[in-house]
Amino acid sequence: MMQPLRVIGLMSGTSLDGVDAAVIETCGERIAWHGPSLSLPYDPALRARARALLDRAATIASDNPEVRAIEQALTARHVEAVQALRVQVEAPIDLIGFHGQTIFHAPQQGRTWQIGDAARLSRETGLAVVHDFRSRDVSLGGEGAPLAPWYHAALLQGRPGPVAVLNIGGVANVTMIGADGTIVACDTGPGNALLDDWALRHTGVPYDRDGALAAAGQVHTGIVERLLADPFFAQAPPKSLDRQSFAHALAAVDGLSAQDGAATLAALSVEAVRRTVLPEAPREWYVCGGGRHNPTLMAGLRAALNAAVAPVEMLGWDGDALEAECFGFLAVRSLRGLPLSAPGITGAPDHETGGRLTCAGIASPGWLTRVLSTPYAGVPA
Repeated sequence: MMQPLRVIGLMSGTSLDGVDAAVIETCGERIAWHGPSLSLPYDPALRARARALLDRAATIASDNPEVRAIEQALTARHVEAVQALRVQVEAPIDLIGFHGQTIFHAPQQGRTWQIGDAARLSRETGLAVVHDFRSRDVSLGGEGAPLAPWYHAALLQGRPGPVAVLNIGGVANVTMIGADGTIVACDTGPGNALLDDWALRHTGVPYDRDGALAAAGQVHTGIVERLLADPFFAQAPPKSLDRQSFAHALAAVDGLSAQDGAATLAALSVEAVRRTVLPEAPREWYVCGGGRHNPTLMAGLRAALNAAVAPVEMLGWDGDALEAECFGFLAVRSLRGLPLSAPGITGAPDHETGGRLTCAGIASPGWLTRVLSTPYAGVPA
């Protein structure tokens, strides 16, 4: 087993609230140490610009000046996150795992688009950067998402299944570890994205604080059922979504009160999880992502799922740092040539690696020889 690397993982999710950064030590198969973490929010102006970009990303050119300007502003915030976190760690950092910001995801069109200047991040931090985690999987016919199941499975080693980890970000996704250890994963449907947009429109706050708006409303079940008639929800894993895939749901609730609209959108997210087609019924569900902070969503999940539902903190995990830690973990997997693609996770036809490495900020990356001197000799069961 190779010596673990000390990695900073970076994640900017589809909720567009800011950059999460976390340090872990890992060999890409197990985690030796969880270090400090932090979150740096985006200022409201940058968040608004990035959010507006999502509505145009399907048709906008990659060299569009506004895309480039937002990319540089986002990258600058990532640099700040790395530098702020480094001062909390005594030993040197070996590597950065940089997810970037997804602005468009359409694997059925062979496209997934994450913006972020990895070369600039490497130059300004002096560290090697692994990035572009999703595009190779999509080119192989996979969904390019979700990728977090590799990390969830590593953290859950030794815990008997069937058990599920549900990440409620802008889009929600689930990892299920079966009784035999098989990993199955997919996006379940909208997570926080629709509720965030609705809350911003009606309250000026870009999320439903404490789930209060949804808790005060009535669910319009007819609207929920019409939205759930979309073929996506009956489709078995693997499958994935763009943040804007169900943007039309906002129009569906447009005539409702602020409270009823929020309650209906929250119910949509919960019911989409309940209807997700899994090969086994999980006995336990552990929830991460911003959605676990929403009591209305959590209460809805407990009522809908015939199983125990708890935040991932019950496992001793840091639910706010989890996705950032994940991309540190995946960065080391990428360096070692370990799989990021798998039939049951992303739908790619085989176990294949992914990600790209830039050493733009390193004059002599001798550590890379050490990392790559331990070849990978097999695929997971």
